[in-house]
Amino acid sequence: LGIGSASGLIYKNDSLYIISDNSNYLYEYSLANADLQKHLLIENAEVNENIPKVMKPDFEAISQNGDDIFVIGSGSTENRQKMIQMSEVQKKVLHNHDLTDLYLSMQYFAGISAEDFNIEGVIFTGEKWYFFQRGNGKNAKNGIFIVESPYLTQGYSLLYTSYDLPKINGIQSSFTDAVLVDDVFYFLASAEDSQSTYLDGTVAGSSIGKINLKTMKLKKVVTITDKHKFEGLTVYKNNSKTIDFLLCEDGDSDIQETQIFKLTLDK
Repeated sequence: LGIGSASGLIYKNDSLYIISDNSNYLYEYSLANADLQKHLLIENAEVNENIPKVMKPDFEAISQNGDDIFVIGSGSTENRQKMIQMSEVQKKVLHNHDLTDLYLSMQYFAGISAEDFNIEGVIFTGEKWYFFQRGNGKNAKNGIFIVESPYLTQGYSLLYTSYDLPKINGIQSSFTDAVLVDDVFYFLASAEDSQSTYLDGTVAGSSIGKINLKTMKLKKVVTITDKHKFEGLTVYKNNSKTIDFLLCEDGDSDIQETQIFKLTLDK
């Protein structure tokens, strides 16, 4: 209770860090104490929760490296191009990055129009950034941008790989999040009956898939639901035979309630 429209999550130190696409908070939920804390990402905003669609920063991706957590806007409109860097230890914002120039470079490099551009997953290894472009626009442009620079505001090089993802119940699916485990990207893809990065549609389901980090080749995709739009993925437990993931879904509503799901996969 208290978190709505969950769009990404990280499991760390027995806590879940959850973002919402219509909120200015990073939510921290302690699994041990069932305690919820809210950390403000943007100061002096008119509204901080259930932000109207036209105003929201649309935080759709969350990543971590060391003690830093990165919360990233989708770039689907001009006011959705922020990346907030927060200290997990100090619980304070370290930097507010403007990704406008980077996002424009990505669009030009990959031939993706502003109307089709929509970042929904980000992974940072400390040296490279992997941005997952959700192809839920009219041209279904799914792909991964590789940015070879630890500092996105300085010099960087770009690579881009496009992907044809399978349909779910007859509707084209598109990337919604990803994590890196043992040189494999595990990604979520969802399908909804809309050809807009801005307007929501009827949910047709979600799938999970694998991409080899070294070859960037798609290995496998499996549908896991025909009713949920899963938008967040994090590793909960990882052993030699199985991986437990935690998932969150965006209900596209103003209800301040979020369910967390557990998915177990054989390696």
